[in-house]
This record gives sequence, C-alpha cells and structure tokens, in this order.
Amino acid sequence: QAQLVQSGGGSVQPGGSLTLACVHSGHDWASGMGWYRQAPGKVERELVGVITRSGSTHFAAFAKGRFNISRDDAKNTVYLQMNALEISDTGVYYCSPDRRDWGQGTQVTVSS
Repeated sequence: QAQLVQSGGGSVQPGGSLTLACVHSGHDWASGMGWYRQAPGKVERELVGVITRSGSTHFAAFAKGRFNISRDDAKNTVYLQMNALEISDTGVYYCSPDRRDWGQGTQVTVSS
C-alpha cells in the first residue's frame, strides 16, 4: 500500500502558477503516478496527468501546455507544476498511483 503525503497548493489569481508535491513511499512505479482533481460540487476525480515508470508524461486535454509533472527519485517526490491557471482549475488535487491509494488532497483556488 502506497503512502502519499501532499504539499503545496493555495490561492492564486488567474494566470498564476502553483506547484504541488507528493512524497510517496511503498510505491513500486508499476502504474506510474497520477495527479487528479475534484472540482467544487463534483464527486468524481478527473485525471490531470500521469508520469510513468520511464518518466514519460501524459496529460488531459485541459492540462496540456500548461501543466507539467516531474519527479525527484532521490526525494521520492512527484511534482505537479501548474502554469497559466484558470478559475476552472479550482479544486482539490490528489496524487495516486492506482486510484486506490490517495494523498490527502491539496486545495487549489484560482480567483480574481
């Protein structure tokens, strides 16, 4: 079972940037690591993007060109770098390798 501890997030104006971090343990990278978000008032958590074992990244359409995922294996940390944030990016962001184990969630609020 993976243990996941998130940090980062906060409030920014539209166009701003934030970086989230996910420190993981007990994770074997078989399924990579994904970032998900849950918009206000919604139950489902939608995929933002993933980073695979090999380091390749894949993003949802809304994240392409604005978000990036990277990792620092020495720190067992995966990062979600978010640029050009929009109001619609507001939500709680989670890291998860398999949609079963989840980080505690990090609030991201984009407002003017």
